[in-house]
Amino acid sequence: MDHDKPLSDPGGLQPMRFWLPLGLFLAFVVYLLWAEHRVHFVQFLPFLILLACPLMHLFMHGGHGRHGKGGDKT
Repeated sequence: MDHDKPLSDPGGLQPMRFWLPLGLFLAFVVYLLWAEHRVHFVQFLPFLILLACPLMHLFMHGGHGRHGKGGDKT
């Protein structure tokens, strides 16, 4: 008995069978949302840009040497 071979999908297409329909469905949903709600999205775009500022501050602060925590230990 050979235990090294996969039991399902001998051609190796299992990931593509899952991601391709999911990607097409999501692209279709995004297109429909954009086509029907474009005005609403563009209306709130300045607020999304302003929201990005505190989010960038929270998530991109890692490069400052941890603000004195565990700095140079010489």
